[in-house]
Amino acid sequence: MADSKVHRSFHPTPRTLMGPGPSDVHPRVLAAMAQPTIGHLDPEFIGLMEDIKSLLRYAFKTQNTLTLPLSAPGSAGMEAAFANLIEPGDKVVVCINGVFGMRMAENVRRMRGELVTIEDDWGTQVDPQKLRDTLAAHADTKVVAFVHAETSTGVCSDVAALCTIAREAGCLSIVDSVTALGGIELCVDAWQADVVYSGTQKCLSCPPGISLITFSDAAAERVKARNTAVQSWFLDLSLLMAYWQGDGGRTYHHTAPVNAMYGLHEALLMLHEEGLENAWQRHRAMHDLLFAGLTDLGLNFVVDAAYRLPQLNVVSVPEGVSEADVRTQLLEEFNLEIGAGLGVFAGKVWRIGLMGYAARAENVKLCVSSLQNLL
Repeated sequence: MADSKVHRSFHPTPRTLMGPGPSDVHPRVLAAMAQPTIGHLDPEFIGLMEDIKSLLRYAFKTQNTLTLPLSAPGSAGMEAAFANLIEPGDKVVVCINGVFGMRMAENVRRMRGELVTIEDDWGTQVDPQKLRDTLAAHADTKVVAFVHAETSTGVCSDVAALCTIAREAGCLSIVDSVTALGGIELCVDAWQADVVYSGTQKCLSCPPGISLITFSDAAAERVKARNTAVQSWFLDLSLLMAYWQGDGGRTYHHTAPVNAMYGLHEALLMLHEEGLENAWQRHRAMHDLLFAGLTDLGLNFVVDAAYRLPQLNVVSVPEGVSEADVRTQLLEEFNLEIGAGLGVFAGKVWRIGLMGYAARAENVKLCVSSLQNLL
C-alpha cells in the first residue's frame, strides 16, 4: 500500500534550552559533528579516542586508567557502574533524595543485589550520619551509591564526606555526577570516589547520546575478581576496554558513534580551554544573576543556598499559576524551554537549567524578562 503522506526534511525551531537537559549545544560542537565520518578503527579516529580519554581525565580530575565514554546516554553510565560492580547477592546501600537515587535502587533490584535504601526528603542533601549508621548496621555492604547533583531536586550532596564514610566501612562507591561534571567542583581522585559517571547533554554543551565513566583501581580490581559474567554484554568493562585501551591494536566491540565522538571531543576541548575552575565560577555567577532576577519577581528557590546547584534551579510556582501553561507559553512565544517538576515536585516547581553554553547572561535575561512578561 502506497504511503500518501508527504514527507519532508526536518528543520526544528531554534530554542533556548534552559530546562534540566539537554542544554544548549555550542556552535563549535555542532560544527565538529558535521565533519566527514571516518571508520571507528581508522588510525585517525583511534588517535582521537586517546585524546578524548586524556581530556576526560582532566574533566573528572582523575588519573584513572579506566576512564572512557560509552556509546549510549547517561543512563547507560548508571547501568554500567552497577552491572560491572554488582554480583547477585551483593549488599548495596543506595541513598535516595530524588528520582535518580530511585533509579539507582532499581538497577540494584534488576541485578539481583540485596538492596538497602536510605531516604532523605526531596530538596535536601543525602545525610552522612544516616549513611554512617546504616553501614554500622550492615557491615557486609559491598557498595554505596548516591547522586552528587540530583537533577530532579537541584540538590548537591557532599561527595567527599560520603565517599570517606563508604571507604572507612570497606565499601566501594558509585557516584552519579551527570548534572555535575563541568558545572560544579568534582574531584574524583581527591575525594577517592570509585566509580563516577556523567553525560554529555548537561554542562558540557554537547548533544545527548554518550555517557562518561571512570573506574578507580580498586573498582577495576573488583570487576576482575568477579565470579559471574557481567549481566550486560554491551556494557561489560573488560570488553569495552579491549576496544578503548588496546595497545597497538584494538579489538572490535561495536561501531562507535564517530561524529558524536567528534562533538564530545570538541566539548571537552572547550572545557579545557576555559579551565575547570573558570567553568565552575561561570555557572555560579550566572546562578547569582538568575537568583537576583527571579527573586525580584517574587519567586522563591526551593533548595537551601548551602547545597543548591547553581546549574539546576528549582523554583516554586506562585499560588494560582498553572506551571504547565507558563511553560507552554514560554515555548510558543519566546522559544524558551524550562522544565517541569518530577515526583513529589510535579506541578509545584519549575526546573531552570544554566548548564554549559546555556550559562550565559543573555539567557538569564531572556528567562527573567519572559517570566516577568507572563506572570
